[in-house]
Amino acid sequence: MDKKLFFKTLNNLCTSKEIFYFLSSLEVMSDTMASGALQRIAEVEVDDNGLKNPALLENEVFRALCFQFEFESSKLSNTGLLNALQALIKLRIDPQSTLMASLLSESEERLGKGQLTAENLCALGESLLELEGPSCATLEQIVNHMQEKDIERWSPREIVMVYKILQVTVREGKQCQNLLNRLNSVALHAVSQLSPHFASVILNSLVVLCQTQAVPLVTALCKHSVKHVPYFRDHELLNVLEAFLYFGQKVQIFTEALERHIPKSILTMHPQTVSKVMQYCCKKMILSKPIFDAVAEGFISNADRLTTDQVAAYIIPFGTLNYLPPSAFSLFRKLETVLHTRLRHFEPHTLLNLLHSCVLIQRYPINFLPKIFSPYFLQKLQAQPPGLNRVVMSQLTQLFLTVTLECPFYEGPKLLSKYQVKAFPTLHSSPDVHLFKRVKTGLLYLLKKRIYFASEVSTPYFYVIDIEIKLDEEGFVLPAAQLEEVHRRIALCVDGQNRFCAHSHNLLGEEAIKQRHLQLLGYEVVQIPFFEIENLQNTRKVADYLHKKIFPCTYGLSN
Repeated sequence: MDKKLFFKTLNNLCTSKEIFYFLSSLEVMSDTMASGALQRIAEVEVDDNGLKNPALLENEVFRALCFQFEFESSKLSNTGLLNALQALIKLRIDPQSTLMASLLSESEERLGKGQLTAENLCALGESLLELEGPSCATLEQIVNHMQEKDIERWSPREIVMVYKILQVTVREGKQCQNLLNRLNSVALHAVSQLSPHFASVILNSLVVLCQTQAVPLVTALCKHSVKHVPYFRDHELLNVLEAFLYFGQKVQIFTEALERHIPKSILTMHPQTVSKVMQYCCKKMILSKPIFDAVAEGFISNADRLTTDQVAAYIIPFGTLNYLPPSAFSLFRKLETVLHTRLRHFEPHTLLNLLHSCVLIQRYPINFLPKIFSPYFLQKLQAQPPGLNRVVMSQLTQLFLTVTLECPFYEGPKLLSKYQVKAFPTLHSSPDVHLFKRVKTGLLYLLKKRIYFASEVSTPYFYVIDIEIKLDEEGFVLPAAQLEEVHRRIALCVDGQNRFCAHSHNLLGEEAIKQRHLQLLGYEVVQIPFFEIENLQNTRKVADYLHKKIFPCTYGLSN
């Protein structure tokens, strides 16, 4: 039969029974046709759970094909040999069988003689990775032969295969960086041809191989990934998100693609992929309401099937980015049920991070705080990395301050002073230097003397105030150093872009809780956000703005 007609007929057959019937009707076929038949059998009979019908391995047509390949391996074409090897691996044929030993021996002999093309080398590499894993010594031999080939002519499949082999044989890429540099250059020109799977594999390899210098390729792949978002499989999307995080990429149109895809797919997505999406949003400070609302609904539906780490990954970003979804009541009721059921299964640091994120958005885990403040739990925290470092102790202190200020009815154990910090670290909340300078200059213009306000003031309540102004009972401004007759304290929060979610006017959770607590502690909190002040053109206008914000009930500035 004509080869073209053979493969056209073969590809229209959907069961091994149909394929065997078709093959038995032929008097003769080439080795590439026979190996193609094995590949088609593997395609229709193997799924994620393995071989659907093991009985097919006993079929006489199948056995006859295997017999030919085993005893005539030296006469096979390279394509026939390597395609048959790949198909038999997929069909779970015993690697120790004489059939597999014969095909592997012949393949390695031809490799040693340099008889394999780049495409053949890739096919053999795929087979050895599947069969023996990264420890296979022959993989490095394949890489050495690949370096001798005309890399500029490689197909996307060949490029991807070399990345996969290098990923497991080199890891840090130092031994083959020259090959990697050539490969990165060729891959850059092939980006537009890459399928979702190929794009995902290359991005994953670039992460594993620490190719931080391959910026043009990474950028092109990340942009190319946008159109593939609806078509990535879960593990592929996870690889892409990992690459975005590793290389510091943030592409607005990629986020928009996620916003279109995730609400439609949330109930069928793997929880680990959803966790990675939330990690991506959290690290990049992206408050995407379509994504967060969908994840909240997904949590309400699937929380019982999540691991404790996945529970935390779903919930923590809501606190970090200071967002309550429309389904907040059901979301946190479900979380409370999960905690009641599985509290002892949570790792100590995971549990602390989770409960701390809840108080940022005024969801108070009162029923679980006695456990958090217990000496036994604190000892467990200390025993596990990162131990009781400053960040962990700050979380504990902020939890304790929250129940003291916001939950006066709490009567459980207190947090001992030795576990409390003297001041909260400013992870994201250090003042924007340029904005801070403009505000101080404006205040000096307004108040005439520098003695009337203090900057970066430590309080007895763990928080550092950007700028503090003190007033007496009649509303006159007092020198900042004066301690007597202070009737009102004004806390100016000079909020630069670093205190808000990306491209948003939504305060981050750690800044929102700070301003809430300062109010409860008796301060008059005045927020000076960057977006209100950035377009004011001169000091006079800044001073006028500050006057209206800080002293709204007094007359305007004198000339």
